[in-house]
Amino acid sequence: MEISTIGLDLAKNVFQVHGVDAAGSVVVRKMLRRGQVLPFFAKLSPCLVGIEACGTSHHWARELTNLGHDVRLMPPAYVKPYVKRGKNDAVDAEAICEAVTRPTMRFVAVKSREQQAALSLHRVRQLLIGQRTQLVNLMRSQLAEFGVAIPIGLQHALQTAREIVDDEATIDLPTQATEVIAMLARQALEIHVRLRDLDRRLDALQRSDAVARRLATIPGIGPVGATALAASVADPHQFRSGRQFAAWLGLTPRQKSSGGKERLGRITKMGDRYLRQLLVIGATSMICRAKRKPDAVDPRVVALLARKPARVASVAMANKMARIAWAMMTRGQDYRAHHAPVLAA
Repeated sequence: MEISTIGLDLAKNVFQVHGVDAAGSVVVRKMLRRGQVLPFFAKLSPCLVGIEACGTSHHWARELTNLGHDVRLMPPAYVKPYVKRGKNDAVDAEAICEAVTRPTMRFVAVKSREQQAALSLHRVRQLLIGQRTQLVNLMRSQLAEFGVAIPIGLQHALQTAREIVDDEATIDLPTQATEVIAMLARQALEIHVRLRDLDRRLDALQRSDAVARRLATIPGIGPVGATALAASVADPHQFRSGRQFAAWLGLTPRQKSSGGKERLGRITKMGDRYLRQLLVIGATSMICRAKRKPDAVDPRVVALLARKPARVASVAMANKMARIAWAMMTRGQDYRAHHAPVLAA
């Protein structure tokens, strides 16, 4: 019998397939090794293939699409309700096969190899920033035990690290402590050099990508945020509005409404945490600038700060930046500073 829909549960070496025909009857239910996946699908007629979105799902989606299949990725949280009882690969594949046929299911756009390569720069940069922070904090704490306090700020810590590595620091420490702190200082400086190299690569990537160039013109979004948005949002047209895009990033209030009464709480913090973090950091930098030089920023930002606390204002501005980014990506337009949106009649 001809297979119309397949649920594919991915893993590292063992893959589970659950296929049904047009009537919904089970046609195939089997386990495949990694090397058997592509030959199995190459023998099938083009059909609908559902996969849970994960780290390797975009690769397999591209491979199966090249074989002529209609591949759709789904968030695992939306597939979970279709799991009947128990937890194993066969049950998961069956749930995926059921979920992919739902008319209201929300799907994840498949990323290209270039977009995944750009995101790899961001992932490594994020890891190195965390490692540099850990090394600097440990160096501060070790020096504090001997009565040496490094001034607040990353640059002061790196300057102290350079002085320790170059034997220019006038710090009286025991020999073992000096050797350990010097080791921390050298490692922190090496990671800082790698981070500067990654930032230069992201700058070059932003200049070479048309979408990232447009996004970088939005106040509060720099090369890092622009390239992250361009690489993470494979298809901006999958969102019906800017509000839906902001909700996808977790920048809208969580609803707990019932009985016709609206109850809005804090932001949901759903979706891509990294993109949300970049937008909030960019908005926070605009707030700091507005406090120092009110005349150099949009008057609406100053008015917002007069009504709301700084943290609430930063999240509200991040929400607005997300909506602006969606509009620019979907329409292919440049940023207009004093654009007045046309309200629906």
